[in-house]
Amino acid sequence: MKVLILRFSSIGDIVLTTPVVRAVKSQLTDCEVHYATKESYASLLASNPYLDKVHCLEKNLGELIGRLKEEQFDFIIDLHNNLRTRVIKSRLGVKSKSFNKLNWQKWLLVNFKINRLPNRHIVDRYMDTVSALGIKSDTLGLDYFIPEKDEVDLDWLPETHRQGYYAVVIGAKFATKQLPKDRLIELCDRINKPIVLLGGKEDTQLGDEIVEFFVKTEDSSPYEEQLREGLNKRSEVFNACGKFNLNQSASLIKQAGAVFTHDTGLMHIAAAFKKQIFSIWGNTVPEFGMYPYRTQFSIFENKKINCRPCSKIGHDKCPLGHFKCMNDVVFDFWLP
Repeated sequence: MKVLILRFSSIGDIVLTTPVVRAVKSQLTDCEVHYATKESYASLLASNPYLDKVHCLEKNLGELIGRLKEEQFDFIIDLHNNLRTRVIKSRLGVKSKSFNKLNWQKWLLVNFKINRLPNRHIVDRYMDTVSALGIKSDTLGLDYFIPEKDEVDLDWLPETHRQGYYAVVIGAKFATKQLPKDRLIELCDRINKPIVLLGGKEDTQLGDEIVEFFVKTEDSSPYEEQLREGLNKRSEVFNACGKFNLNQSASLIKQAGAVFTHDTGLMHIAAAFKKQIFSIWGNTVPEFGMYPYRTQFSIFENKKINCRPCSKIGHDKCPLGHFKCMNDVVFDFWLP
């Protein structure tokens, strides 16, 4: 049997599909498993031993469809269920099963705060698409496979971090899923341990500003009173944003003592490594079903406001202007 799995984006969503990949490969006899995704996300799947082949969508959907037709698949598992995947299924003309995105239930929750979403993680709902094939969840959680060339040696880090550190993911795709700089500084100060900041190139400047606060007291005057009233301590902070590729960032996640993260793809990568996760939520909510999967986690969210969720994805700025979901969220945690 030859099976095609479809999911074009993004980082977290693709990582969340890995239990389906593993279950299909492991539970179907003599099954060849292929995966189609965007070229920019192929590195997430390149080292996955449960996949026989990864097909990349570059610019031309028709060209991809032509290559997929040559494979003569027996079954398609559509975990994206958008216009492009519907076109692919139609053109290939084979049996398929599509993921139910529950769009109207999400719309009700965002617009009227009426929750009709099932109390199930999205991974378990992904697994529904393969139940007709007799496949069941194996309860092993998420997968993430790092190629050997991308494993980060701790000697690459400052000496202060080589005996252990905590990872803080400072980036997010949307501003309303991301703590403001002053709250990130407060979080780092409360951690009070060696910290590695993680994010993309677009987060490099923010990371540098956080580091500068902890190493240059003349630039920290706006926060000094706040810190004196709080823990009055200093953390050793290393900015890894933009210095490492995605797999290398995953390696840093894997070696961290624990991970503090927004609702991002790196949160799900941390879950794949069974890390202790402190998950910080702004405009989105765990009720969407994308909280850390099968790992120990704590959730930081402001449940005292009635405007969350204001989007199922995110905004460039708070629609109401106060951003209380992140400005007023309480950091309540203890580290050994």
